[in-house]
Amino acid sequence: MPPEVRESLPKRQVVDVVVHETAEPEVVVAEFAYEFTLPDGSMPKVPCVFVLRVRDGQIIESRDYIDPIRTYTARGDLERLIASLRKDVS
Repeated sequence: MPPEVRESLPKRQVVDVVVHETAEPEVVVAEFAYEFTLPDGSMPKVPCVFVLRVRDGQIIESRDYIDPIRTYTARGDLERLIASLRKDVS
């Protein structure tokens, strides 16, 4: 993502972190939400789940589950996503 686009996005923070133990010591499941601060003062949240495999202190595998439509909506950026998708199918 170009820096000028990144700088124009609403600020976000990670909240509601829950780490789940699994039967496999290398696997970590983390639930959390991104909370966005929009110009109008609203603070929508987007829930996320990350599944990580950690070996010798290094992440060797990661699967991230985030709803992209909900993320763009929370950022107030859904129209830009739709325009981008329309441009790609034209």
